[in-house]
Parts: sequence; C-alpha cells; structure tokens
Amino acid sequence: MTIPEETYILVGMKTKNPDQTRKSLLEAAYLEIQRHGFQAASLADILSHTGLTKGALYHHFPNKLALGYAVVDEVIREEIASYWITPLAAHENPIDGLRRILQQVAQDMGQQCTQSGCLLNNLAQEMSLVDEGFRQRINNIYIDWRAAMGQALVKGQFNHSVRPEINPHAAATFIIAAIEGCVSMAKNANDVNLLFECGEGLMHYLETLRAPRIKRGR
Repeated sequence: MTIPEETYILVGMKTKNPDQTRKSLLEAAYLEIQRHGFQAASLADILSHTGLTKGALYHHFPNKLALGYAVVDEVIREEIASYWITPLAAHENPIDGLRRILQQVAQDMGQQCTQSGCLLNNLAQEMSLVDEGFRQRINNIYIDWRAAMGQALVKGQFNHSVRPEINPHAAATFIIAAIEGCVSMAKNANDVNLLFECGEGLMHYLETLRAPRIKRGR
C-alpha cells in the first residue's frame, strides 16, 4: 500500500515523536496479539487503541507481517531478557537466582499468565508451521534464553553452587520447557493455583541441582 507523502508529513507534525509513535504501535500490537493471536489480530483495533492513523502505521511497518515480526524482535525479546536473562546474570548462585525470579514473575504476572499465557509460546504454537520468519525469530529467542541459563549454571559449577556432574545446557532446556509448560497448563485450565503448583515442582527440581555444602573441619 502506498501512502501519499503528505500523509507522512501530517503524521510527523501531529505526533512530533516518531519513536513514540512506533513504540505505541508495538505495544498495542503486542496486546492485540496476546488477546487474539497474530492471525486474528486486527490492524483497525490496534489503531483504535493508539488513536493513530493508517498513515502512521504504514510509515513504520509496511504490512501486518512486518509489525508482527517487530513485536517478536523488539517487545517479546526485551520481555524475556528483562524478566529472565538479565536478572539471572546478576546472581552468583543461579539456583537462588532462579528461585527469586520465579517467585517475582509469579507475583507480577501470575494472573496474566493464567489468562493469556506466554506470548512467545503462544506464537510458537500458532505461527511456527505457518511462517518461517516467525519460526526463526521465535527460535532465536529460545536459543538465547537457553544459552543464558546454561551459562549461568556453568558459572554455578565453577563457584561450587551447582552440582558438577549435571549437564548445564540440558538442565537449562528442561527448566525453560517446564516454565512454558506450567504457563500453558495454567492458561488452559484458567487456574492460577495450577501455575503455583507447577512452580512448586520446578522449585523442587532446582534444589536437586544445588551442590551440597562443603563441610569444613574445625
């Protein structure tokens, strides 16, 4: 779709902040996709939530697919990093770090997860067999998430907080699969208590990765 040049000028004069316009579109698209999935997401509804024009939308994103890709690349990737990757890197003991992160996520997003699920996992289920661009982007986020968690567990092995005999990358893959599975089951059951019950089981698994404390002689 070709937008007349004067439309761009009017949009720029109205918003005076193209970065904020783009951010507003991404946030509205994220919520719309979270509610309805990508394929059923409505550009008209996205615009109605932002108060922006079609000209503003097509100035930043040439089509719905490009908008969806940007939601994955920028919004979902940042969400995974801010909730899971960056906080874990700050902990010397990854077991303690993961326990605190799980508790914080459950506190901050437990009800939302039960109602809407994890958008990364939702899109993996909806779009991976439909569009290769979505599949690759989603897979790259999972790769980075697994790598970051695996590196944290390796660090724990070096500082003797994680058992040396475990395979840290296999454990990281299992932990992320458990997290996503917990959220999916709770969403399907619409039961936040199921999320907490599943989380309790995951907490128990994390304790099996903890290295025993070294007894020091007197």
